[in-house]
Amino acid sequence: MEYNAPAGKNLFDNAKVVGKPTRRIDGPLKTTGTAPYAYERHDVVPGQVYGYVLGAGIAKGRIAAMDVSAARAMPGVLAIVTAPDTKPVGKGMGNTAPLFGGRDIAHYHQAIALVVAETFEQARAASSVIRVEYERQKGAFDLASAAPGAPLDTTRGGEPDQVRTGDFEAAYHAAYVQLDERYTTPDESHAMMEPHASIAAWEGEKLTLWTSNQMIAWNKGSVGDILDMEPDNVRLDSPYLGGGFGGKLFVRADAVLAALGAKAAGRPVKVMLQRPLIYNNTTHRPASIQRLRIGAGKDGRISAIAHEGWSGNLPGGSGENTVQQTRQLYAGDHRLTANYLATLDLPEGNAMRAPGEASGHMALEVAMDELAEKLDMCPVELRIVNDTQTVPDEPEIKFSDRNLVRCLREGAERFGWANRNKTPGGLRDGRWLIGMGMAAGYRNGPVGKSAARVKLDRRGRVTVETDMTDIGTGSYTIIAQTAAEVMGVPLKQVTVRLGDSAYPASAGSGGQWGAASSTAGVYAACVNLRRAIGEKLGFDGDAATFDNSRIAVDGGSFALTDAGALSATGEMTYGDFQDDYSVGTFASHFCEIAVDAYTGESFIRRMLSVCDAGRILNPVSARSQVIGAMAMSVGATLTEELAVDKRFGFFVNHDMAGYEVPVHADIPHQEVVFLDTLDPVISPMKAKGVGELGICGPTAAVANALYNATGIRVREYPLTLDKYLDRLPAV
Repeated sequence: MEYNAPAGKNLFDNAKVVGKPTRRIDGPLKTTGTAPYAYERHDVVPGQVYGYVLGAGIAKGRIAAMDVSAARAMPGVLAIVTAPDTKPVGKGMGNTAPLFGGRDIAHYHQAIALVVAETFEQARAASSVIRVEYERQKGAFDLASAAPGAPLDTTRGGEPDQVRTGDFEAAYHAAYVQLDERYTTPDESHAMMEPHASIAAWEGEKLTLWTSNQMIAWNKGSVGDILDMEPDNVRLDSPYLGGGFGGKLFVRADAVLAALGAKAAGRPVKVMLQRPLIYNNTTHRPASIQRLRIGAGKDGRISAIAHEGWSGNLPGGSGENTVQQTRQLYAGDHRLTANYLATLDLPEGNAMRAPGEASGHMALEVAMDELAEKLDMCPVELRIVNDTQTVPDEPEIKFSDRNLVRCLREGAERFGWANRNKTPGGLRDGRWLIGMGMAAGYRNGPVGKSAARVKLDRRGRVTVETDMTDIGTGSYTIIAQTAAEVMGVPLKQVTVRLGDSAYPASAGSGGQWGAASSTAGVYAACVNLRRAIGEKLGFDGDAATFDNSRIAVDGGSFALTDAGALSATGEMTYGDFQDDYSVGTFASHFCEIAVDAYTGESFIRRMLSVCDAGRILNPVSARSQVIGAMAMSVGATLTEELAVDKRFGFFVNHDMAGYEVPVHADIPHQEVVFLDTLDPVISPMKAKGVGELGICGPTAAVANALYNATGIRVREYPLTLDKYLDRLPAV
């Protein structure tokens, strides 16, 4: 099915299941420990043994020698696979450095050996006696030093990533008010609860990987590329994930080494990356340096805006697109945006929840706050007067549906913004300095082709099969809701099976496209099943009403079970009409913070997000996604930083003790409001993603609240108290 025109009125506009608050149907499995995660798939294949990964002890150089003789003699050891004795594997989608093989070391903790043994403890013990000699080479590990000479990023489309509109320099210098500031964000880790893990088993030339991966169809092909085998001989199975946030978009060393270890040992092998390798072996969000220059008139209208971002990566890697939101969010005739990419020898950077926008908002929305102060203008009103219904860089492109002003006004009213003390450091509550901050938010709302298979059995039960994944986002539930709605059956009569590459290929989970895309694919399959039922029973399936397990058409009626057992596959694709629109999601974010006037410690009191993301398929799981993103935002603002050892090129705090992640208990009150909007351009569901919108902007709202509380502006994230403690107002 091709979606080639905006949706008109359809069955979802009078939905009985879609859009209703629904508890996650996979919740009981996860809360009782019966949802099987990758490393726990003990029953899928007999004879499983354990692999333990050894990571490189240098950041750049070569392996001069590796002695595994003592390890081979250890109890229980079945096989040892070493990088010097293995031809470098190929690269799959999203891989920058080779995942295994050869003597060259591209980054710290790059996998250099796998020990396979009967037990985990035996494999770990044997890995500890492997002796490695290195030839260390000098590397570049400091973004600040590399940024001045960094060229424009060419990793997006091959052209220099710079966009100019009008004459920025002239308009900026002529502006009534000018702002010119620099902001820095640190390297950050996905720090998901479930580490990367895989079980591999060979049957002849066929490989099965029970793994933790967000994108099944992508990575079925990637495994083929990496291991030089036909993708048709690869099966990936990933029904449950304990978080990914972009860190599991691509195949990583756990899957590759499990496959190589299983071949070497002649047994199924399970591999889980130990926590330090999550930080240094897998991917992370790259650090950034950002410069914002904004010129505005006395009325606050922006006449000139420039946003430039610098980030770094290994050779061949992409940079962090920190200017993405600035190209979409605010009006202004004279514009300059650009990304620069330095070559660094740190572990590879790649997508992390709202890649680019999450970091970009941390700078842009603080700059807007600073501009409002220069103008003596309300930060909410400044954003409102600079709203636009066309893309600033491409005014001929309209937004499909944009309600940012509604978000701002409703958020301000609900949060009590009018009661904010405008004087920085001017409000105290006993020993506490109290501040409020706000920010706007933007995240694009893409969709991609997605397919599913829907089966009807003789009892009238509906089963959906698609390789879509549930990374904690509620995919099982919204897919079940979609099938129940279209097929006219109760939700409890729907079974959903996900994450197996044997099922039709979906869009997968990532980029805020998963919900909108996968449900559209399920809708397409259900439409085809309705047509198949009509063909069998002698009516037009498109003209019939499916409700309460019955079918009404032309004055007649059938039971759904009259059709017997049938199945249909469908795929939703998209016509080029969407090229005429920019499809995005918008939000306003508010935060109240308390800062201890004596110690400088900060505590979040409350947060609010008002989101414009089209139809909300399930308000329960959507809220869960947004409040989770809020918590991640607090971490990015106040605590999270991968500390770089600039001598030896690795992230020092590579565990959950040194890399501090906040939890919901750290934020006493979180409120989420969804506007009652629909976007007919995106899909028949008229629904856009919301999981990444929730992290685009709250970071700046927290930072702006801290400034309002203390009167101290910190532009270097995270805003740890050592950066402002000595400047706190006198007690």
